[in-house]
Amino acid sequence: MTAILLVGFALLTLWPAYNLALVAFSAGDAATAGHRRRRDAIAPNGNEPQTFWIVVPALNEERVVGRTVGAALALSGPEGTRTRVLVVDDGSDDGTPDVLAAIDHPGLTVLRRDFPNARQGKGEALNAAFRAIRDLSLANGEDPDRVAVGVIDGDGRGSANLLSEISRLMRDPEVGAVQVRVRIHNRNRVLGAVQDLEFAAIANASQLLRDAAGTVGLGGNGQFARLSSLMRLGHAPWSHCLVEDLELGLRMHLNGERIRYTSIAHVKQQGLVDVKRLVRQRTRWAQGNLQCIAYVPRLVASRKIRNHALLEMLYYLLAPWMNAFGTAAVFGLWGYSAWQLLPGHGETFLIHSWSQLAEVLLFFAVGMTVPGLVWAGVHRYQLRDEKFSVLLRAALAYPFFLMLGLVSTWRAIGRQVARRNAWAKTERLAEEPVAA
Repeated sequence: MTAILLVGFALLTLWPAYNLALVAFSAGDAATAGHRRRRDAIAPNGNEPQTFWIVVPALNEERVVGRTVGAALALSGPEGTRTRVLVVDDGSDDGTPDVLAAIDHPGLTVLRRDFPNARQGKGEALNAAFRAIRDLSLANGEDPDRVAVGVIDGDGRGSANLLSEISRLMRDPEVGAVQVRVRIHNRNRVLGAVQDLEFAAIANASQLLRDAAGTVGLGGNGQFARLSSLMRLGHAPWSHCLVEDLELGLRMHLNGERIRYTSIAHVKQQGLVDVKRLVRQRTRWAQGNLQCIAYVPRLVASRKIRNHALLEMLYYLLAPWMNAFGTAAVFGLWGYSAWQLLPGHGETFLIHSWSQLAEVLLFFAVGMTVPGLVWAGVHRYQLRDEKFSVLLRAALAYPFFLMLGLVSTWRAIGRQVARRNAWAKTERLAEEPVAA
């Protein structure tokens, strides 16, 4: 029995241990946040952006785009800066064009894309926006170093301090991009609450660790980059990758750009509360992550990435696949051991009684449940904007959420093997539009 527990411990504790290490780092970060803000509070020095462009990619977003554009136009940066919003209508055939036409605001630009150029993926829509912003900025004589290009998805809402926080971090001329915290605003459903736990607490801690290591990744919502940094990546900074945001971050790191992360500002987005749609979204993300493994040789060979940063990047890119294969192997061993326990199936294997199997499964269940409970406590302590009962339900649902992630990972492997790379758009829930 001792041997069984040791094997189970070796297989199952690495992930909880990593979570607990993130919790410890997150707690330390929260305790020193004030000091770090004062340290990073560089006085305006001519490096911070003067113009903020917020790009909203929109494909059939009539349910949400009115509120998103109105919220984006309402954002303001430090005194003397300008905020512009560019919506890429990527061939919408619903009411999106009508919603946008009804918004009368001098800071809004709508870039309509029609077939055959439209609907080539989010990356191509963002590239079209980049080229339009680049051409307008250069025509107006603006310094690309002082133009920030941000991405807020069709369901996104930026916090009031969003642009001020971007400006603060970009006073450092070495900073080429900034990623902000992501929150979920429809947390009244369990799946929405679990996703807020994932983004606001777990991913936040991971990004804080990566900020210290110099390996921050860019997300689809709430990423801001200097126009000059994007221009150094060529005519099309974003790619056809299913996670164009992750790939953009890798390309910027390989180009020697520094990417920062801030937990002080955030972008809120819709969480998916339908299991089928959630699995489809996570399958796309997992397949995109698999596509980005092609960058591993370049990361290893790069002299611009330090050794500790390389190790973190390799873990980030490879861990999901090691976890998927490792979990499948463990479940397979348990299944075979249970089969051998049945009468007439020969000598038992690894597990020699039903009580031992029950103990192993209990150990696994505890190892999967405890991290979610710990993260619920972290969420409550750091953010204090959600009832503990809601967080408790989210924590108890978290192990099942992880199982959905494993299902998505294996579906992504199947799609990649079959060379199915179609970009599946995330569907939105209806929202009332507001005037800008």
